[in-house]
Amino acid sequence: LARSRAVTINVNAWSDAGHAVNHLYDILYMMGRDDILVGIGGDGGISDAGTIYPNVGGYLPLIDQGITTVGDCRYRKAVPLEGGGRLDIDTNWGIRRSFLPQGNRRYIPFQQPTTQQVMIDTISAGPTTVILTGSHTNFAIFLMTYPHLKGNVKHIYTMGGGVRSKNPTGCCPKDVTTACTPQQCGDIGNLFSSYSTNPYAEFNIFGDPFAAYQVFHSGIPITLVPLDATNTIPVNEEFFYAFQQHQSTFEAEYCFKSLKMARDTWSDDQFHASYFMWDSFTSGVAISGMRNDKDCLHGNDFAELEYMNITVITSNEPYGIYDGSNPLFDGHAVPKFGLKKGGVHSGHVQTGIVDSFCIIEGSRKGRCEDGYTKEISGLEAVRVRVATKAKSNVDKNSRLDREFFKSFLEVLTLRDNTGRFDITAQFPFYREVLYKPNFVNKSRGKVTIFDMDMSAGDFVSLIYLLKAPVEEIDLKGIFVSGNGWANAATIDIVYDILHMMGRDDIPVGRGTSTALGTGILGCKYVSAIPQGSGGLLDSDTLYGLARSLPRSPRRYTAENSVEHGAPRNTGNPELRQPLAFEVWQSVKKQLDPSEKITILTNGPLTNLANIVLSDRNASSVIKSVYVVGGHIRDENDSNGNVFTVPSNRYAEFNLFLDPLAAKVVLESTMDITLIPLSSQRKASSFQTLLESLEYAENTPESSFVLHLLSLLHDLQQKHRLYHHMGIFLGELLGAVYLVEGSNMEHSLLLKPISIIADNTTSTDGQVVVNEQSANLVKVLEDFDSDEYYSRVANHLGNMERSAVIGSFTEQRASWSRQPDNLRVH
Repeated sequence: LARSRAVTINVNAWSDAGHAVNHLYDILYMMGRDDILVGIGGDGGISDAGTIYPNVGGYLPLIDQGITTVGDCRYRKAVPLEGGGRLDIDTNWGIRRSFLPQGNRRYIPFQQPTTQQVMIDTISAGPTTVILTGSHTNFAIFLMTYPHLKGNVKHIYTMGGGVRSKNPTGCCPKDVTTACTPQQCGDIGNLFSSYSTNPYAEFNIFGDPFAAYQVFHSGIPITLVPLDATNTIPVNEEFFYAFQQHQSTFEAEYCFKSLKMARDTWSDDQFHASYFMWDSFTSGVAISGMRNDKDCLHGNDFAELEYMNITVITSNEPYGIYDGSNPLFDGHAVPKFGLKKGGVHSGHVQTGIVDSFCIIEGSRKGRCEDGYTKEISGLEAVRVRVATKAKSNVDKNSRLDREFFKSFLEVLTLRDNTGRFDITAQFPFYREVLYKPNFVNKSRGKVTIFDMDMSAGDFVSLIYLLKAPVEEIDLKGIFVSGNGWANAATIDIVYDILHMMGRDDIPVGRGTSTALGTGILGCKYVSAIPQGSGGLLDSDTLYGLARSLPRSPRRYTAENSVEHGAPRNTGNPELRQPLAFEVWQSVKKQLDPSEKITILTNGPLTNLANIVLSDRNASSVIKSVYVVGGHIRDENDSNGNVFTVPSNRYAEFNLFLDPLAAKVVLESTMDITLIPLSSQRKASSFQTLLESLEYAENTPESSFVLHLLSLLHDLQQKHRLYHHMGIFLGELLGAVYLVEGSNMEHSLLLKPISIIADNTTSTDGQVVVNEQSANLVKVLEDFDSDEYYSRVANHLGNMERSAVIGSFTEQRASWSRQPDNLRVH
């Protein structure tokens, strides 16, 4: 019938690039389809004049795409960051790592095919059918850049939008006797986080309305599967329990586990009425269309279809009045992309989920229509074939009420083209082992918590701390930030590092994903971090090296319990991912009366600020805080390092990423040692550190650090996008100073400082030396850098407290042979 040639991944909505690409590689490996090309990202840009440069990565909607991958999350603000949102999608609720096998393909900087490369190669090879199940950014860029290849696209099938739909979610039962406030009931769209501003849009089209407009108006035949149809195929109980009985293949088992976890973590008891077969139903409609409907004359096996005249709304009336919301027109004498002044794209463009323009006073329904696939007449109308309803099952005796349900279960359990294995079947002697050290009869050093944002430098720092003797540093817990140089799902790499080093006893607490005072949705401050090369994509994959680490039995999971505020217990609530505040409380409870906690922070100060604000007694049990961050202006008037916000010359990233949290912590009465950018820069010589590491003893951890830092240095030398790699090298100084400070030649100065946190990006996060301030902070001014590099190399090369298991290669070799204690002699 048809053969899948390539997959490109949309990463400006529900998933993050680094996690999505490796997840897809694992699925393809399971299915024996390593031949399928995978395209993701790219670092091209679009000029102010509308010139589209090669390999634009699709990280930003077209309306906000500039020259780099740095930008606001105008539409993506609607997508939750944590439970039920990007964290759960990036990890597939934690099921991905517990189930899928791991092959050889992975993201590698500058070797990963980009989205545009893959689209060009695939579509230029011959007639192609395109299925779109996310925002249309990637494909729109392709069509706008290579219009001569449109003729090779036979048909587009897309899941998205709502035309005549009436959302059944959140409706009050007819016989309700208590007060009931309808939520999305009757709305055309499904933006549950934004229906009060936009009740018309559906997530996929809202992710980039202007891109969807380009696709719909391209002249290519389109079959749209909107909410009109998907609302008629909810995952009802009959289908759910039939699916539970049909798990005879690895792919069926993986899909059911995912569906069950979605149900178990659903926010209310309306899962079966609110969760629909969105993308999978669209795939069925597309396959049926390709099989039965070559001339668009025959019916579809799974959906009722009819032609409608529609368009995609990209801006709101009145048109031609420029209010700063529309970068396609505002500030341009000639509109971007040659658009028409006063035309349909020239009105107010929704700026986010909270937009006063969109709110109608006294009404729960907003007026903005961005992303609405609206039925219209006139010149703007496009004739599109629209699925209006899921077809009923022709077998009236079946428990399954939709024809697609039956086909879905049949296809997933077919023995043809079936999956080869899961992780346990991939290796004949796979086993999950937790490594915990024996500290009996050992005195314990400083009770320490490490707070990290999971940048490359933070992982090196973590390894360094784990190598310290427990008599000096007793690492009791780790906090991770989701609003720094990696997305929250990167917590899995923390677990892998701990597993490698034999420290599965250390709890890891997940912090919040937004800066203090900015709400639970959005990207204020963290939007300054590039999403492509040198930014989140690389951090989330540890520059392609994460999959070389041994695979820990511990991982992020959405498992939860009523005891911790969940709506219900999941299957294994004991596996629940703890929060940073819970790890804090646990460490605090373990303290002896004479003990206090030392904290090292290597990222934004969000976690520590939240603890100080939530626990009034926190300061009384904190002995000292070492803060890696901040920039204090010197006589040379040196700049900070927030290179993506040129207007902010003097901020340093860790404090900039949460200025209010920095103010709470650094202007407190706690004993604080600041390790500022000036000192970090003295510890940022790649060449010197790499030479030291090459002469040090070879341990698995020193080899891994050498490999990682060599890669960062090589990227910095060869590619302009990686010019900032030195900022990660300097982050190691905090861990070294914490462990070795008393043995290093160094100087500290007391300085009265304050932090600017006035909601102005050009000054937020700056450190001001204020002689009027009573707040004194110890600042690391100088140290012997030669001694520093030598200590780092010797410490990492120390054979004591070395890795228990050095790599995934070592692990897979172990899983491929029978353990010695099980062998028959």
